[in-house]
Parts: sequence; C-alpha cells; structure tokens
Amino acid sequence: GVCLALSLVAALPAQAAIKVLATTADWGALAAELGGDKVNVYTATSALQDVHRVDAKPSLVARARSADLLVANGADLEIGWLPVLLQESGNSKIRPGAPGFFEATSVLRLLDIPVSVDRSMGDVHPLGNPHVHLDPRNVALVAKALTARLAVVDAPNASYYQSRGADFQARWQQAMTRWTSQGAALKGVPVVVMHKDQTYLVHWLGMQELAAIEPKPGVPPSAGYLASLVSKLSATPPRMILANAYNDPKAAQWLSERVKAKVVTLPFSVGGTPEAKDLFGLFDDTLNRLTAAAR
Repeated sequence: GVCLALSLVAALPAQAAIKVLATTADWGALAAELGGDKVNVYTATSALQDVHRVDAKPSLVARARSADLLVANGADLEIGWLPVLLQESGNSKIRPGAPGFFEATSVLRLLDIPVSVDRSMGDVHPLGNPHVHLDPRNVALVAKALTARLAVVDAPNASYYQSRGADFQARWQQAMTRWTSQGAALKGVPVVVMHKDQTYLVHWLGMQELAAIEPKPGVPPSAGYLASLVSKLSATPPRMILANAYNDPKAAQWLSERVKAKVVTLPFSVGGTPEAKDLFGLFDDTLNRLTAAAR
C-alpha cells in the first residue's frame, strides 16, 4: 500500500493548474495566453454559435462546479444562461463578487448605451453593446485586468502571470501598430453590418456603418424591412456587407445581389476561420479579409 501511495504522489504535478471557465472563445484564448501552463482553460461556447443562446447543459454545470476562475464577458451578453449555470453549479468561488468571478466589460467603456430600454427593441443591451472584443485596445485593457486577477486567484504564481502579462502586452502593442497601419485603408469605407456585434470593429477602424441587416438585434429581417433597406442603400451604396462566420448568410447574399456590394465573412471570434487560431490570428485574418475587399 505504501508503494502505491508514493507512486501516486510522484505522479501528481507539484501544483495543479487552476481551472478556468471562459464564456467565449476570445476570453478563453486570452486566459490561455496569460495563464500558460498554470491554467487549464475550458470554453463554454464556440465561434460558430450565437453566445446569447447557450444551454446550461449538465457537462457545462460540471465544469462550472470545479472552476477556480470564471472569465465572462459581462454587460448582459450571457444573461440568458450564465446566472442559471452559476446557481446550478453551487460554486461560491465563481459567484459575482468573489475573486474567481471576472467580467471583461467591467474595465471598459461601452458603446451604444441606450437612453431607455423596453422589450420591443429586441435583444437590446441596457448596459451598452457587449461585443467588445473586436477593438484590440479593449483586449489590451482586459488583459491587464485579467493578469492582475490571475495573480490574486493563484497568488503563489503571481510573478509568473505578471511576466506573461508583460510579454503579451509587448507583443500585442507591436501587432496593434501593424493592424492600425493596415487598417488605415478602411477609414471612411461605408459598410452594412449583419448585427450590432461588429460595432467596435467598425468604430476602431473608422469605417462608416450605414445600416444593420437585422432591424433589431436578434430579430431576423422581414421581406419588407429588406426591401426598405435596398431603397435606402441605393442612394448611398455600401462598399461591403460584413457577416460573421456564425451568421446564416442568406440575407446578406440577397442584399449583396441587389445593392452590388460584396459580402465579407469575418471570423468574429477565435476559431471562426481556420486562420483565426488565436487572438493575433483573429485580427490578422479580419484585417486581411477587409483590406482585400476594400481594394
């Protein structure tokens, strides 16, 4: 028995990696960049699904139950499923207010904060637009806060997280310089978006958003709405129509044929395209696709 016990002790790592549950592929990728081999990251959603609509499945509840740190987007993005998940997990470590509960949007200034909200407006977010990750300046701010939080949740490895955080910021600043110069060609380019989840990208690059295909967030466009969009856009046509990898492309294709603008499908999230393998790839691929279409 003693031999067996000793061999089990030897097989255990000196310190088990902390378990991180991320609600989106992008914040999961960031946690992996900052946490290295000290974290074990599980992502609740993929780039090819709508993160507003997720089921709190038993497998996901089990992940939440054992998590040391929850990295959520916040600003009500996960309002339809995260509260249920937290309640069912019974894990006090990742409850709001605990050090193991982290919301990316808590350190950001949000766009599109509505003056008033009622249900007739569709899936409008009263706290502002939660789709913050497509502005790389936001990613840098979240990375800084998440580095500090990892150092609190796993204090023995604080210096490890701080050095990885500093390394990430240096690489990210370099990449941002490159993206900003590449994106200069997109300034003022008129676009139509699918849904208001590309707002931060459009805002960062200085593109001109003419319209959204969804009349209200989460509401598919009616034939009448699409027809009115065509007449509105014939006077000021867009250069491109931006769709996301997870969108049904039908409405974008239909509009494209009528207003003679090409549809550019963007990864939107890490994993949305084969090129968008991590956060750097996400922005590289997004800018490559946009600048190719703008030529």
